Amino acid sequence: MIVEMKLAGFFFLFIILTNVVSDRLGHETFIDLKAEVKLKKINQDPKKFKIGVVIALLEHLGIILVAMMLFLAFHPFSLILAVAWTFFRTLEGLIQIFYKKMYWRLLDLAGQFGISGGVEKQGLIDQGRQILNKKNRIFTIAQIFFSLGTLSYSILFLTSGVVPAIIGWSGLVAAILYGLGNGVLFVKPDFKALWNVGGLLVLLFEIALGGWLLFFAG
Repeated sequence: MIVEMKLAGFFFLFIILTNVVSDRLGHETFIDLKAEVKLKKINQDPKKFKIGVVIALLEHLGIILVAMMLFLAFHPFSLILAVAWTFFRTLEGLIQIFYKKMYWRLLDLAGQFGISGGVEKQGLIDQGRQILNKKNRIFTIAQIFFSLGTLSYSILFLTSGVVPAIIGWSGLVAAILYGLGNGVLFVKPDFKALWNVGGLLVLLFEIALGGWLLFFAG
């Protein structure tokens, strides 16, 4: 149980780190729809794009692994909640992994974009915009599942007392606000205020939870 808790803590921090690195490499969490700019950047440095996608895939794999480690560590306290968060967070990770095949098409589009002109170039921009738009929609759906998973283990933490109460409460509040923010974002893509607040709270919660599980649990 202790080993699984520490591994869960490690994967929480691993997810945050890989998310930051992939974002720096151009694989933004929530991307704007300026497809022409994106295609130009990819065409200028395709290797950077590839590395960013691979690191993002590692992050998505980390999501599945953290759900599994949490299940192994905490399912004796509530099997129902453990199954719930494992289902939601695994689904979150798989959705994003499977979408990467379509997102990878930007690499081919960028190559064609660099040698095209006129109507053909505009067609490539339109295709790129569609891929970016779908990426944002898929991400938003995945984050709703993330919020449900986070809510599940936050409830367990509060009811079982296995982690400090302040961490459990912060997870509960973060999951609710972030989930609502993503729901609003799905309907109104330009309204990001609640999503931004919820995202910040989620980040602080996961740093605290990951650090506590890794260094202080047991």
